[in-house]
Formats: sequence, C-alpha cells, structure tokens
Amino acid sequence: MAKYSKKSQDKVEKVMHEYKHGELKSGKSGKGGKVKNRKQAIAIGLSEARKAGAKVPKKKTKTKTKSKSKSKSKSK
Repeated sequence: MAKYSKKSQDKVEKVMHEYKHGELKSGKSGKGGKVKNRKQAIAIGLSEARKAGAKVPKKKTKTKTKSKSKSKSKSK
C-alpha cells in the first residue's frame, strides 16, 4: 500500500474540512460549482498536495484495450 506524507495528509484534511462546511469549489480559482462528492473532494486535496511537492502516489490510469477492426472485407 502506498504511503502518504504528512504534508499531503494535512492538505486532504484541510480540503475535507472545507467540503464538510460547503466552502469547497471545483475548477480553477473556485469558479466552478460547489463540490458535492466526497471522492472528488479527496482528489482535489491530493492534487493540491502534488502541486505543493508532497509525496503522493501517482494517479491511476486506464489501460488501453485493443479494439476490433471495424473494416471487414466483403467476399462474394
């Protein structure tokens, strides 16, 4: 399991406090709407911690899947 630094824990704690009191806004400089999802609030806190240089695990990325070929040749 990944370890989080004290700095990142403090950032997430601060953001969750804002979320619980209805003060957390999404988007750049808080121009978006009020954050209504707990997971989104945690993601914002971890993002702020990354920008501040705290030790935070890398973001999870989706793996690419192979798509089937859509162009099928018609044989007569």
